[in-house]
Amino acid sequence: MITMNHHPLHTNDWYAAQAPQGRNVVVGNLVYSLVLGMSVPDVSGAAVANLEVESLKHPKPTFHGDTIYSETRVVDKVETSKGDRGIVTVETKGLNQRGEEVCYFRRKLMVWKATSAPGRQRPYDSDAVWAES
Repeated sequence: MITMNHHPLHTNDWYAAQAPQGRNVVVGNLVYSLVLGMSVPDVSGAAVANLEVESLKHPKPTFHGDTIYSETRVVDKVETSKGDRGIVTVETKGLNQRGEEVCYFRRKLMVWKATSAPGRQRPYDSDAVWAES
């Protein structure tokens, strides 16, 4: 219910059993959000901005109990006129435990060039986190 999608395919076992999928399906937007979130540490965690999602597909359904994995690859990069950042295009796939693609999207984001990236900042002393007490 977090997605507010109340379609019976997601909420009604009897209805879903009669649908082509044969059982309840996880809401696609939730699957997309999970796969996108899994890509953040590797791809956009220190990005300047997320610019656009060019395409989004759900080639197979995701069922309750499935385990989702995420793979992302860079397909293009273009330096901006400022020179300290660039636009990166990435493709991300969400796969279930059977290796079936359940989500695909292509997006663009603006990232700092390695030499221009500001250090990652935290609101606490990160050295103290692992200091022995």
